[in-house]
Amino acid sequence: MRTSDDPGDQRFLLATLPPRAGQTRLAIGTVAGLLVALAVAAPFARLTLDGTSVLLPAYATAVLLTELMTAVLLFALYATQRTPALLALAAGYLTTALLIVPWALTFPGVFAPTGLLGASLQSTAIVAAGRRLALPLFILAYALLKAMEAGPRDAHRPALPAIAGGMALAATLAGGLTAFALADAPLLPRLMIDTMRETPLWRVVPVTALALCAAALAVLWRQRRSVLDLWLMVVLGAWAIETCLLSFISAGRFSAGWWSGRVFGLAASSIVLLVLLAEMTTLYGRLVRSVAAERRVRDARLASLEALSASIAHEVNQPLASMVTNAGAGLRWLDRPSPNLMEVRAALKRISDDGHRAARVIACIRDSFRKAPPRRSRMDINGVIRSALDRTEGERRLNRIAVRTDLQQRLPAVNGSAVQLEQVLLNLIANADDAMAAVTDRPRVLSIRSRRRGLTDVIVSVEDTGTGLQPAQEERLFEPFFTTKEHGIGMGLTICQSIVEAHGGRLWVAANQPHGAVFRFTLPADDEPERPEAGAALERTP
Repeated sequence: MRTSDDPGDQRFLLATLPPRAGQTRLAIGTVAGLLVALAVAAPFARLTLDGTSVLLPAYATAVLLTELMTAVLLFALYATQRTPALLALAAGYLTTALLIVPWALTFPGVFAPTGLLGASLQSTAIVAAGRRLALPLFILAYALLKAMEAGPRDAHRPALPAIAGGMALAATLAGGLTAFALADAPLLPRLMIDTMRETPLWRVVPVTALALCAAALAVLWRQRRSVLDLWLMVVLGAWAIETCLLSFISAGRFSAGWWSGRVFGLAASSIVLLVLLAEMTTLYGRLVRSVAAERRVRDARLASLEALSASIAHEVNQPLASMVTNAGAGLRWLDRPSPNLMEVRAALKRISDDGHRAARVIACIRDSFRKAPPRRSRMDINGVIRSALDRTEGERRLNRIAVRTDLQQRLPAVNGSAVQLEQVLLNLIANADDAMAAVTDRPRVLSIRSRRRGLTDVIVSVEDTGTGLQPAQEERLFEPFFTTKEHGIGMGLTICQSIVEAHGGRLWVAANQPHGAVFRFTLPADDEPERPEAGAALERTP
């Protein structure tokens, strides 16, 4: 079975998990409740309750089951956190669970007048004495072993042999004490006068048990307490109260005080079990939430990787397509009977520029996924618009698309990444060109405008006379991987929106009248003095 030796993981194990303030208050409240119950039961402790012996098998069965389940859970906890202290505690609970069986079977007047198994008058008392001392003794051993723990544990040592050894120790102690209790009567210490009264020698047992409880409490109190330590102190308190009721306050067997002590004993047997179940349920809930959170993080990382790969494929596709086009043009110029080296040089220059642009695009995408601040500077947005138009001029000539620009003069500068903003314009221009590719019944016109909007923004619009968008398409247009193109990836507008929003602006789409669509985006205007350069209204036709 796997163990956890990482100090960070140890904080989540019950034997090392520090108690919360609420758990401490609950433990104090439990002890206070036990003391109140003792105060209520004490005045009636010497009342004799005849005919209640029939309840003893049920009591013994309840104690047996609770202590067996507690031992099983503690052994399981040891398999996860292999400390000798936990092994000793688990063996102690198993020992007391096994001793309850001969105690009930040899009890006089329950199954037989003198008990089963050939018991004598002293048999039940001897088993009871051993059980009375065993639990605080094993808790003391747990506390001392835990206080002596130092250094890392051997996580690779098999747990099953140690667990088997702990079980064998418990069985040996319980079996040995039972065999001693069933020995010839002259060999046994005289603890009972008759079936109802103890000898003075019996007083040694509760006094020793109380001393062991006090010693275990002192050790647990001094060391760094865990949730398990806290509730073991409550167990010792309940065990001490039971010991006092049975030995000093009650009127002997089957009196009100005796049965009250048995109730406290059942409570002591159940406390650790209830705490183990409650804390394991809580820790399981934390584990489920942790696994769900890790799964969400993993899914987010996978989505980011998918988005990154799609972004790179989408954004690099444009300069690659341009490089292929220019390479083809250069080859055609070379294949002529009289090669035009000037045109070839121009084509190679465009290929080089597109290669550098692809590298800058990849760098910008990488920075955006790293959440790194983009490389920004003051720029003229009209100059960025003209650069984007120049890069896409060849495609528009092939598709016979006219361009109209209306760029406001003395437009305020904007602060941003020229590479990223150019990518936004290239995407919007490419989408507009694609939307008009199938239009044959009207002119294909791409219109780009820039204006100052109020005192703080610059607005840019890209309009086309294409097929337009359906209302349902407009609602999903900026979703990742949604596309209206047959061979589209669906990341272009998502990237554009993220770039514009990272620059403090907004991107949206509306219907163009009478045909097509218009994309608009805003950017914050720089408060520094405006650049004097202006663009004029132009019209270019192929």
